[in-house]
Amino acid sequence: MNIFELLCDHTVLVVVFGSALLGMVSGLLGMFSVLRRQSLLGDGVSHAALPGVAAAFLLTGTKDSGTLLLGALLSGLTAAGLIFSSVKKSKVKFDAALATIMSSFFGLGTVLLTCAQKLPNATQAGLHSFIYGQASSMLERDALVTIICGGAILAVVLLLWKEIKVFVFDRDFALQLGIPCGRINLILSFLTVLGVIIGIQTVGVVLMSAMLIAPAAAARQWCDKLWVMAVLSALFGGISGAAGALAGALAPGIPTGPSIVIAASALAVLSLLFAPKRGVLYRIYLRHKAMKKEESYGCGN
Repeated sequence: MNIFELLCDHTVLVVVFGSALLGMVSGLLGMFSVLRRQSLLGDGVSHAALPGVAAAFLLTGTKDSGTLLLGALLSGLTAAGLIFSSVKKSKVKFDAALATIMSSFFGLGTVLLTCAQKLPNATQAGLHSFIYGQASSMLERDALVTIICGGAILAVVLLLWKEIKVFVFDRDFALQLGIPCGRINLILSFLTVLGVIIGIQTVGVVLMSAMLIAPAAAARQWCDKLWVMAVLSALFGGISGAAGALAGALAPGIPTGPSIVIAASALAVLSLLFAPKRGVLYRIYLRHKAMKKEESYGCGN
C-alpha cells in the first residue's frame, strides 16, 4: 500500500491522528519541563507509571485501558509527589530524588508484571506493551481520551498563561507579584503526569520522556519568545507523531513508538545543527567569519 491508500484506511487514520495529537500535547508540556530545567521529570513519571499499570491489572483482572491508565496516573502522581517532597523536606537534590524514586518504582513495576505473567490464564498477554508502547493498536476511544485530556491541558495552560510565563522565567519576581508559585508548580507537574500517562500506551514508559523533551529542545533553537516556542514545540511533536505512525503503517515490521521517537530526535538534531543564531553550523560560520575579519585587520596593519 502507498501512503495515499494508507490515509484512506480508517484504522491508520486513527493511529496517525492520535499519535500526532499526542505529539502536540507532549511537545507543549515538554517545553515547560525544559525551561524549568526538569527535563527528566517526564522520564521519572513514565517509569513510575509501570507499577500502577501492573497493580491495576492484578487488582481488577481486566486489561481495560481506562482502568490501567487510572492505575498509571495514581502511581505517577505518587512518584511525582515523593520526588518534590524529598527535595523540599530534605537536602536531597532533584536529580538524586528522581533517579532513586524512578528506579524503585520501575523495579516494583517489573516485579508486579512478572507476577502477572505467572497467573494461570491468558488475560495478562500484552501488558508488556506498556514498556515500549504499541501505537498500532490505538482505538477510537484511545484517540478520544487523548483529545479530551489534550483539550483540558491546553485550556489550563491558556487560562494560566501569564502566571506560568512569569513563574517559569523568574520565580522570585512571581512571588513578589503574589503569584502562588507552589500551586503553579503543582499544576504544571500534574499536567506533565497526565500528558505522560496518556502517552505511555502509544510510546511506552521507556521512550515517553523523548516525546516530551525532543520537540521542545528542537523548538528552543529557533525562537526567543515563549508563545512561538509553544507553537513550534507542539508542531514538531505533531509532525513526529504523524511521521512515526505513517512509518509504522508503511513498514509493518517497524515499531511505531520507537519510530515516533526517532522522528522527534531527528528534528532535534537538525535544529541543533541548522537553526539560525543557535545552530552549531551557524556558530561555526560566525567564528570563521570573525577569524577572517581578524586576519584582514592583521594584513592591513
